[in-house]
Amino acid sequence: MYPSFDRTGGNTLLDLRACRRIVVKVGTSSLTYDNGKLNLRRIERLSRVLADLKNAGHEIVLVTSGAVGAGAARLGWSEHPRDVAAKQVASAVGQSELMNLYSRFFGEYGHIVAQLLLTRDVVESSTLRENVTHTFMRLLETGVVPIVNENDTVSTFELAHITTFGDNDTLAATCALLTDADLLVILSDIDGLYDADPRENEDARRIPVVREIDDMLLKAAGGEGTSRGTGGMLTKLNAAKTCLSAGIPMVITCGENPEILYDILNNRRMGTIFVPEEKSC
Repeated sequence: MYPSFDRTGGNTLLDLRACRRIVVKVGTSSLTYDNGKLNLRRIERLSRVLADLKNAGHEIVLVTSGAVGAGAARLGWSEHPRDVAAKQVASAVGQSELMNLYSRFFGEYGHIVAQLLLTRDVVESSTLRENVTHTFMRLLETGVVPIVNENDTVSTFELAHITTFGDNDTLAATCALLTDADLLVILSDIDGLYDADPRENEDARRIPVVREIDDMLLKAAGGEGTSRGTGGMLTKLNAAKTCLSAGIPMVITCGENPEILYDILNNRRMGTIFVPEEKSC
């Protein structure tokens, strides 16, 4: 077992500096302004940090949300679409917008990106799962940055708020398993897991480390996501549960400042880290 963190996120035997293959998931709220339009400065900063981490020798997989919001903004819709068909239209438009931006920003720093759109049946079928895994591995071997999203234009489940990949938190955990990642980092609109809702309780305290996810913790984390996304803390805990069962550490932290990834990978703990037993990167 690993020693517990102190309240400031002190040292642990889990040395994240040794993590080479990293999956980073960024949520809709981290990519957009309150009005729903894309936050270009933050997307550029995220791309620059991830490109720099690649230069430092890391392998990066980016799981991105935001296609529906980006499409709605591009189409000039004043409100986030509510019905499934409208969401599919927005997603189809927004996905090309997102990939255009990522390709441009990563390209400015000398890196190539590739788009992977997945649906639940891909990872539930052993044959399709194997094909996706081979694609991931070949892209990483080639030095390309895979950028992953759910294919909302053919998979309506998430758009109808029926559980599939859960605002890409589950998708991110799945990608971590498919790529045998050393670490999953979820960039969110909150800086970690709290013992109470910090939006409603000013005495809520951030939990710096979690070693086991039990039913009580899952029940306490129940609730909806933000108005611009469909995920919440519950989907993130379920993602963490998936990662812990596979021996993959996971971090939840605030995505407002993408440079926080440097702190995480230098063992300056930020947010909440979920630590599996007997795991080193």
